Amino acid sequence: MTSMIGWLGGAYPWVKAAHLIFVIFWIAGLFMLPRFTIYQCETVPGSAEDRAWVDRIARLRRIIITPSMVLVWIFGLCLAFDIGAFGQGQGWFHMKLALVLALSGYHGWAIGAAKKVADGHRPASTRSLRIMNEIPGIATILIVILVIVKPF
Repeated sequence: MTSMIGWLGGAYPWVKAAHLIFVIFWIAGLFMLPRFTIYQCETVPGSAEDRAWVDRIARLRRIIITPSMVLVWIFGLCLAFDIGAFGQGQGWFHMKLALVLALSGYHGWAIGAAKKVADGHRPASTRSLRIMNEIPGIATILIVILVIVKPF
């Protein structure tokens, strides 16, 4: 086990583990949200099935996605400050941070799209939702490469 010299001290591996756990929850939720919204689009607005999807999506958002994103940010910033990641020579981190900011924006977009569908608005096609559903996977691939390989 490597010793950490930052302000987190011996808590560093625990904070890192918590960060990774909530990243997994957040990304899993971001995979589910557009898929659930697509399923809801196939229902009749106001029907019992539609209301069930509204409830499922609200719980997913309230219990998993949003709290996980908040905790990812809290733990991630703690880790970043601990290792001095905001300094020069940490290009991998700056790119990761940009991707996490973009993923947070995607989070907002996906919740907004789900709320529109919950209000009874159905897109002419679910194609855009299906395409947007690929974003969390692509972001995850890039972020993992940046963190593990640190190419720059």
